[in-house]
Amino acid sequence: MERAGQLTELAGAYVYLASEEASYTSGAVIPVTGGKPFTGA
Repeated sequence: MERAGQLTELAGAYVYLASEEASYTSGAVIPVTGGKPFTGA
């Protein structure tokens, strides 16, 4: 996409991480890449 993500596009990941549903999430990578493949690099 060649641009920085907008707050509304990233909000879902932030809300999840702040929610009770994420209370057992530890050491995870949540790629918000705008459609680009995540290579882990």
